[in-house]
Amino acid sequence: MAEVIRMPRMSDTMEEGNIVSWLKEEGEEVEAGETLAEVETDKATMELDSYFDGVLLHIAVKEGPVPIDGIIAVIGDKGEDWKKAIEEAEGQSNGKGEEKEAAASSEEGPAKDAKPEAEAPKEQAPAEAATDDKRIKASPLARSMAREAGIDLANVSGSGDGGRIVKRDVEEAMEKQEAAPQVAAPSPAPAGKPAKEEAAKEEAPKVVPFAFSAGGANYEEKPVSQMRKTIARRLSESKFTAPHFYLKREVNMDKAVQLRERLKDVAPTKISFNDLVIKAAAAALRLHPAVNSSWQGDKIRINKDVNVGVAVAVDEGLLVPVIRYTDMKTLSQINVEVKELAGLAKKRKLQPEQMEGNTFTVSNLGMFGIEEFTGIINPPDACILAVGAIIQKPIVKNGEITIGNMMKLTLSCDHRVVDGATGAQFLQTLTEILEDPIRLLV
Repeated sequence: MAEVIRMPRMSDTMEEGNIVSWLKEEGEEVEAGETLAEVETDKATMELDSYFDGVLLHIAVKEGPVPIDGIIAVIGDKGEDWKKAIEEAEGQSNGKGEEKEAAASSEEGPAKDAKPEAEAPKEQAPAEAATDDKRIKASPLARSMAREAGIDLANVSGSGDGGRIVKRDVEEAMEKQEAAPQVAAPSPAPAGKPAKEEAAKEEAPKVVPFAFSAGGANYEEKPVSQMRKTIARRLSESKFTAPHFYLKREVNMDKAVQLRERLKDVAPTKISFNDLVIKAAAAALRLHPAVNSSWQGDKIRINKDVNVGVAVAVDEGLLVPVIRYTDMKTLSQINVEVKELAGLAKKRKLQPEQMEGNTFTVSNLGMFGIEEFTGIINPPDACILAVGAIIQKPIVKNGEITIGNMMKLTLSCDHRVVDGATGAQFLQTLTEILEDPIRLLV
């Protein structure tokens, strides 16, 4: 029996997957456990493995976004009817029964008492087209693309099997839609002016450098990736749901600079200032468990483990791999793990489990020369620490003006979980550790 392959949920926040490429072709034999395709989720590009043995009879979506549970392929015995398998699967899905009924009725022909379609009043055509949109044969991807582009499927001709509307049909309709406003009817020549003169004016090229028409603009649009959609949704929810407040401290990093120089001679890896901040934050979290907590609606969860998320910038936005049991790891272990996870993040190879379980987040923009900024809390954390660059500046020390290595920290707090005094005490402990980092060794 043919098996219909649907888009699985590959992460807890995934709503749709974007098929990047197929590693198997139609007609190829497939074994259970073999990779069928590469799928981009909101967090990473992952491999989609087969759970069945057989032949890849049909690929429903060659590339592009597919919602969770959307049909993407059929695997079965050679020569098996994959169309029947898809029809049965669509009939069993919620909201897909109407498509099957429409297909059946079209095959059986019109009912005896039904009036010919041509006799329907013209005024009712648009309403009927909107009502029958679900009855039109179209792939899930084509429906999604048409909905986002505002295209009526009733006006699109299908080139797929049995007149089914597929991706390329919608793309052609989108191209026509974009081109339509650019084609304007020629205006009639004013009275008294020869038509040839007007035509010559219209044909003459107009070169206006750096000028824009009154009704247009010069811009470029690109589709939003799955990761970018999730970033927008999750951070919007965080910003407008969690009541943020901000606490700031300036830290003297003189001793941290000295320690880092000494560690170069003994550490197996090159320890960074970011590693020191992550380790210090983990130590401070152990002393202030209220900051290592999260809002759960009707309760507050106080986490027993300290798992620090580290924000990593990638082309599509921001990923946050998690260093588990951070307070129990050495600086060298943290350094190696951060480098490894950051490398995977930039290649979009991070697995969902490597980005889950965070109890606190550190975001460092110091390497870009940013002195100070505020971060949006990364759910489900109660706080996020924004770290700026180390700047040499004049400071007063022991009653004298000297040059200090100063770094600014900003703690964003969820006021539902952390009060001002609680956040301030944590930030004070963190400052004390960074200003005397020998405390990390005891």
